[in-house]
Amino acid sequence: MPGDTPVDVPRDILVIKLASLGDFVQAFGPFAAIRAHHPGARITLLTTPPYRELGERSPWFDAVWTGGRPGWGDLGGLWRLARFLRGGGFGRVYDLQTSSRSSRYRWLLPAGVEWSGIRGGSHPHPNPRRDFMHTLERQREQLEMAGIRAFPAPALDWLDADISALGLPERFGVLVPGASPTRPGKRWSVERFCELAAGLDLPVAVVGGKAEAELAAKITARVPGAVDLTGRTSFAGLGAVARRAAFAVGNDTGPTHMMAAAGCPTLALFGDESDPALCAPRGPVAAVLRQAPLAGLGVAQVRQALDALRG
Repeated sequence: MPGDTPVDVPRDILVIKLASLGDFVQAFGPFAAIRAHHPGARITLLTTPPYRELGERSPWFDAVWTGGRPGWGDLGGLWRLARFLRGGGFGRVYDLQTSSRSSRYRWLLPAGVEWSGIRGGSHPHPNPRRDFMHTLERQREQLEMAGIRAFPAPALDWLDADISALGLPERFGVLVPGASPTRPGKRWSVERFCELAAGLDLPVAVVGGKAEAELAAKITARVPGAVDLTGRTSFAGLGAVARRAAFAVGNDTGPTHMMAAAGCPTLALFGDESDPALCAPRGPVAAVLRQAPLAGLGVAQVRQALDALRG
């Protein structure tokens, strides 16, 4: 394709992925493909502070800059972002956020910088049905249109940590009862998570951020042997938990995506507020159970699907 970057020519590359955790995890494959296509390049990730750890620990980036989403009223932050984009010496940008915000960043770059994104630039992704594609297929097609042909499986051995201090039993399952606080319809009820856990053949660990501590407290109070890990794991620690867990059951939320990507047999629960055809977790052993609305999903259905997943 005209204008493609020869894979053996070093240059400065910028990759944009601002948020959220689930979207960031689903970009692991594209990150690996970009690195494989530009093996000698200096690749910088433009993101936001919560994802610094993931960017810096991963093998795909040489630098991470976290000022990628200043408020439109934050004149200082916008000035620093513009200075970063104009002074970075970037030869090509891969916009994997492809939002209206990130698309505007193209206008802050010097003339002549190659751009892979959804509008304009040297390598646009003009597929009119892109919004109806799963995130991974959509990003792959975008990168193919930018000349990338090899898509190696992303190595995730770096997504690990010492979790010996967490007090986990030798064998355990994982529950992910949280989800976006602004979208309660994405949450299966904590009472049903409790009922599910009480009938399992293994103890469970409850993962999530500090905001999910109340949910974890309800589960640990009702389920003997349950361990509350909310707010106690880094992203690398979450990956370590996933590697050691026998299974995971969770809502459509970032930690569930992390469980699946790290290789844990994962059952993701979907209602009518998100479409698994567009954003289901992907991994070696991952399955989806959908009920609209999610409140109508019964424990027996989840237990049956989990038994099938575990073989």
